[in-house]
Amino acid sequence: MLAALGIAATGCASNDFTRLGVPEPITDQGQRVLSLWQGSWVAAFAVGALVWGLIIWTIIFHRKRSEQLPPQVRYNMPIEALYTALPIVIISVLFYFTARDQSVLMDTEEPADTNIEVVAFQWSWQFNYLDQSRAEAEEEDTQAQTQFSVEGTPDEPPTLVLREGDVVHFDLTSPDVIHSFWVPAFGFKMDTIPGQDNAFQVRVQEGTEGEYAGRCAELCGVDHARMLFTVKVLPPDEYDDWLSEQEEQAAADAEQQEVQAEQRQEETQGPEEEVLGEPDTEDQEGGNR
Repeated sequence: MLAALGIAATGCASNDFTRLGVPEPITDQGQRVLSLWQGSWVAAFAVGALVWGLIIWTIIFHRKRSEQLPPQVRYNMPIEALYTALPIVIISVLFYFTARDQSVLMDTEEPADTNIEVVAFQWSWQFNYLDQSRAEAEEEDTQAQTQFSVEGTPDEPPTLVLREGDVVHFDLTSPDVIHSFWVPAFGFKMDTIPGQDNAFQVRVQEGTEGEYAGRCAELCGVDHARMLFTVKVLPPDEYDDWLSEQEEQAAADAEQQEVQAEQRQEETQGPEEEVLGEPDTEDQEGGNR
């Protein structure tokens, strides 16, 4: 049974049973997390089978057969060595695979196709699509520019749109308290901490078009439960169309804001020119007199 579970867990990762409660991953990193989760369960079942086997063996072969008292010993060196060494081996193996996968999950060196700044605030999210990541901007001694933003409210949660096959870099920040950016389909979450910049990236797998739930996984206040958002994965063509619409809308909004700023400046400067012009008229009249 244990062997069958191990084969099923490693060979049929998309099966609901073998995923053992983990949602179907839509990223390469999520697939790695799923494999680690399945391996941990296989190890747990192996340890459980060993322990239960020893218990059953003891019950059957060392049950009371007579009134004679069994030989009394102070210790059993082989057994003590076994239950000392075996846990150390198990923990060491689990630690190795966990550390190995963590280094991969936290790696942000691969060039990203999309850079997104995630701003978590009480009580919603803002997704700023950047021209480059903050780390790249610091290396070039520049500042990452926001191409356009998607902002939500508790009543109207925002939608984070991604493209199939893209490497997406996330920069996480918060202006108020600690939140946690969690997409279950990523198999990964990370805190947004005021004053501390966190970052990670994922590769969205092909054939994952659809909508996926996202939420805050850190108890951040009274409306924590309303900090929801949706991740929408689009095929490349549809994503490019959506991206063009967002860029055009952002350009139009920027132009409108510039016009409004000029109008406000003209309205502010108009009365000053009139006030400055009045003494000149009075001086001229006084000279005529």
